[in-house]
Amino acid sequence: MQALADWAHPPIWDAWYLTGPTASGKSGLALALAQHIDAEIISMDSMAVYKHMDVGTAKPTAEQRATVPHHLIDLVEPNEDYSLSCFVQDAQRVYREIRERGKQVLFVGGTPLYLKSLLRGMFQGPPADWEFRKQVEADVEQYGIDELRKRLWQVDPLTAHKLHPNDARRMIRALEVAKIMGQPLSHLQAQFENGLPAERLRVFVLGLERSWLHHRINERVDQMFASGLVNEVRGLLARYTALQGTARQAVGYKEVIQFLNNEFDEATAIEHVKAHTRQFARRQEIWFRSLSECRRIDVLRGGDLNEVLETILEQGREVVVPIPRRS
Repeated sequence: MQALADWAHPPIWDAWYLTGPTASGKSGLALALAQHIDAEIISMDSMAVYKHMDVGTAKPTAEQRATVPHHLIDLVEPNEDYSLSCFVQDAQRVYREIRERGKQVLFVGGTPLYLKSLLRGMFQGPPADWEFRKQVEADVEQYGIDELRKRLWQVDPLTAHKLHPNDARRMIRALEVAKIMGQPLSHLQAQFENGLPAERLRVFVLGLERSWLHHRINERVDQMFASGLVNEVRGLLARYTALQGTARQAVGYKEVIQFLNNEFDEATAIEHVKAHTRQFARRQEIWFRSLSECRRIDVLRGGDLNEVLETILEQGREVVVPIPRRS
């Protein structure tokens, strides 16, 4: 039986985190914060990993990247996959390299699952047992998917309850993990569900009053279209036969693709992007409130960002970071 530590990524607590909804001003504040704490920045943006997708993702500029080193940006082509597991492995590796250089690490971005996986760790699971998979797939072919589901209910009822009745791939994976680890997948994953109190970590969420955030979102979208978002998407479609699912469904890109397919005009595309971005920001805020590690830092309309920076520095320096325990 394999130990959990063999297939688990521990949480990263000895770092600074700056997050918040889209258009909340993370990038600019992150530069100032990184310079004050002598840090390098690791991106927590699931779209910034894609090359050639610059305008619609609001990546840090070349000047910003020259001021403070940024990592995990422009990693893969837009027609390639990049999973949560890939991100966690890359983030863990780059985090260690930065710390070995004697620098602080500042994670910056608004992808909630990336944030959660870093704060609580992640169970990646063992490599595939191909012989076991072939055997189970043969059983499914002979007896049907209902028998597969009944088998999972016996082994791991919590996972069986969560999965769609026709999701054979994930049901087989859950059975495979239980066989290799000797424990149900749901039990292994549950060990990564409990968060620390906010005062024990340096996880700062920028909070803006709703109407001001919406105003900033609308301005950002207008600026993206003015800066050539349509031409960027047109170039991507010409360069790649197909964009990867995540890239193609990204807010901003999806709507422009629809516009280029003559589903509606450009003015309608702009309004759709604004509406969908506001909805996305709302979902981000719900996620941040669900994570006990996060502490909100209010950013007032017309307020002094230096005061926001000082608040973050003051609260962050009071933290005595706990040491993660590996399972």
